[in-house]
Amino acid sequence: MENILETINTPDDLKKLRPEKLPALCEELRKYITESCSKNPGHLGASLGTVELTVALHYVYHTPEDKIVWDVGHQAYAHKILTGRRKAFLKNRCYNGLSGFPKME
Repeated sequence: MENILETINTPDDLKKLRPEKLPALCEELRKYITESCSKNPGHLGASLGTVELTVALHYVYHTPEDKIVWDVGHQAYAHKILTGRRKAFLKNRCYNGLSGFPKME
């Protein structure tokens, strides 16, 4: 696997990808979320279900200027990972770790 995800720290990094690379990125995101949730349980289904949506939103819109509102926090897992919190996501919902809920700050 190419490991595209490690090159993405901001939505601007995502926009540099060619469109044909996006499915591979989505696959990597799913694997990262699944592996993270296997060590620190979270709501897996909703987060996996929004991977393509999240990639598309960040690819097309100009986040963070364009705002994204998530229905529930566990839909935002891919969003957190793509917006500079990939390593912090390993401590999602842990004491002193990343909040399980979306926060503006």
